[in-house]
Amino acid sequence: MTTTVPYTGSEKESLHAALDRHRDVVLWKLEGLDDERIRRPMTASGTNLLGLVKHLATVEYGWFCSTFGYEVEKLWFDPATEDMAVAPEESTEDILAFYARARAAADRAIAATDLETTGTAWDGRIVSMRWVLIHMLEDVVRHAGHMDIVRELLDGATGAHPDTSGEVRGQG
Repeated sequence: MTTTVPYTGSEKESLHAALDRHRDVVLWKLEGLDDERIRRPMTASGTNLLGLVKHLATVEYGWFCSTFGYEVEKLWFDPATEDMAVAPEESTEDILAFYARARAAADRAIAATDLETTGTAWDGRIVSMRWVLIHMLEDVVRHAGHMDIVRELLDGATGAHPDTSGEVRGQG
């Protein structure tokens, strides 16, 4: 079921629900694909679905946890150069579990931090939780759009959100 943004929710509740809605789309774009297609580079730069998930997990930890002083798991790769690249020894299950842990850690940080609270970003900027929620919503939506295109190139499946049956439209 796709998360619905509340029509009369608080600012924080609405931003978080919107973020969750698109996080779910990221995972939905992988449904029905085998491991080879999830990893297949579909652009000249090597963009693939699993690499986008790995990147999103990395930035969830970075923006929500590191910025506000919450715990981040020790990464096994260099996030500056390898966050969108999936090594052969990194399984799909491992990357999906990494994304789940990053989402859960980010959700805890969101719940524990007021919108006005500030933290220090990786580049030294002072940012509020409100700004980080907006920024991450923009980033997840942007990459979900990339995933729309990659998925269509892979098998013709299209759609911005699951329909009521939960199916991806197209050849699947």
